Amino acid sequence: MNMFHILVILCNIISVSGESPYRYFHWNVTYGDIFPLGVKQRGILINGQFPGPDLLCVTNDNLLINVHNNLDDPFLLSWNGIQQRRNSYEDGVYGTTCPIPPGNNFTYKMQLKDQIGSFFYFPSLGLHKAAGGYGGIRVLSRPKIPVPYPSPDGDYTLLIGDWYRSDHKRLRSVLDHGRMLHYPDAILINGHRTGSSFTIEQGRTYRLRISNVGLQNSLNLRIVGHKMKLVEVEGTHTVQNTYSSLDIHVGQSLSVLITADQPPRDYYIVVSNLFTEEFLASTAILHYNNSHKPVSGRPSSFHNNSRHVSWSLYQARSIRTNLTASGPRPNPQGSYHYGQIPVNRTIMIINSADQVNGKLRYGINNVSFVPADTPLKLADIFNIPGVFRVGSIPDYQDDQPFHLGTSVMRADFREFVEIVFENHDCVTQSYHLDGYSFFVVGLDTGTWSPASRDKYNLADAIPRCTTQVYPNSWTAIYVALDNVGMWNLRSEIWARRYLGQQFYLRVYTPVMSLRNELSIPDNVLLCGRAVGRNIPPRSPGILQRDEDEDEEQTSQDLKIHP
Repeated sequence: MNMFHILVILCNIISVSGESPYRYFHWNVTYGDIFPLGVKQRGILINGQFPGPDLLCVTNDNLLINVHNNLDDPFLLSWNGIQQRRNSYEDGVYGTTCPIPPGNNFTYKMQLKDQIGSFFYFPSLGLHKAAGGYGGIRVLSRPKIPVPYPSPDGDYTLLIGDWYRSDHKRLRSVLDHGRMLHYPDAILINGHRTGSSFTIEQGRTYRLRISNVGLQNSLNLRIVGHKMKLVEVEGTHTVQNTYSSLDIHVGQSLSVLITADQPPRDYYIVVSNLFTEEFLASTAILHYNNSHKPVSGRPSSFHNNSRHVSWSLYQARSIRTNLTASGPRPNPQGSYHYGQIPVNRTIMIINSADQVNGKLRYGINNVSFVPADTPLKLADIFNIPGVFRVGSIPDYQDDQPFHLGTSVMRADFREFVEIVFENHDCVTQSYHLDGYSFFVVGLDTGTWSPASRDKYNLADAIPRCTTQVYPNSWTAIYVALDNVGMWNLRSEIWARRYLGQQFYLRVYTPVMSLRNELSIPDNVLLCGRAVGRNIPPRSPGILQRDEDEDEEQTSQDLKIHP
């Protein structure tokens, strides 16, 4: 019996008790020898594994993840797509959380409130992500919530991403000296360029959870001889379109179903890069358990050059929400009619780059982010002056010169915001917003204008936490700012993020209540100017409310019409 079926049995036991369970994990983070390209490299291992272990859990689970840092660097883990409701303290990025010092440990405490789907975790400091330390997250639906497809016969995680031969500290030194990284050396599938294998049985159906955990490249995945039925994107059930290949951009996750309906032999899984002159590809094996015919030769492949953008754009528009399916609760996914909510504010995000003191920097709206000496969330809660200034990045790119700054954008709790990403570069961008799932209402080539709103999908746009912006194109999203905290909006092109293409969105309310934001954790790490501060007393209020009350309040506050 595999872990997938064991977890399904546990879910059924939990549904009888009616409680949200606590799951405990102990993760030991170390360096170790890995051989993804056939030569020894120093990798970051979790419990001796590269990639790290899957985080298996169920909607509304309470997770306690005790992370022991045995590296020679401070370390943080972040949870890509896990929304951390009312709890940015556990987000695991430096703007909210003090790093775990070498030789120390920290226990992340979080609840997977009303979430399902496929996500991943990763190390967020420096260039640790280039050494590993990442793994998949599977959030299963509670048994009483219907899922819009039969239960699969197996569940596999595919972590795909570009990879460098160079040590992560060497890569970081290149960036610190004001130069950009060279092109990646390879693409990995579950830590291997070749050799990963997934066993299936004739006539059965399997779920593949695919995440692009790489540093910069958009990737295309196909399975020779098989079709993929898309069923979920970052926590939302999708219209179940069938694809021969799928584009997964940096930081994105999705789930597909495949059926073992071909003659029993081995088939290639092919992952290749997109929109670049340099061509990289990697393969894994889809193995039928009664196969006696291994793969031979090389899979046919195509070089995805810039002409592929129009096809990828068409595919992106085809990914839509399944409005007849239930989400984490027994209500239709389309009950929140985002297209009928008045937009309070429009934010334009324009990526920019320049030389500062002779070194290459990237930015957003002409501000290149530099970390403060104290996590911004701690400076906020302890009222420490001089760490950051709200409003230090504008809503639009104005006439101010390109400059360095600890950029924090003002945002009011319960605002309903339109964010437009404009990409004037010849490379595909990828943006992520921590703490939120947003509606991708529009994507197109050229420059955005108010008339572009006529093309928005206001009926069944897909909610997700990471969106691509194609070369010389724009992407528009709608987001309900219903999660108080300090949240990182960043480029998922990791070198650009490291060199300043990010900022923090401070979602604020003057009403101090557990209904709006959880209290600072008792075990919080203190660093920078927060060292020695007394932890404020826990706010009065109710930690967990009835789920129907949560839903009713959200509908009232956002003026959502059924």
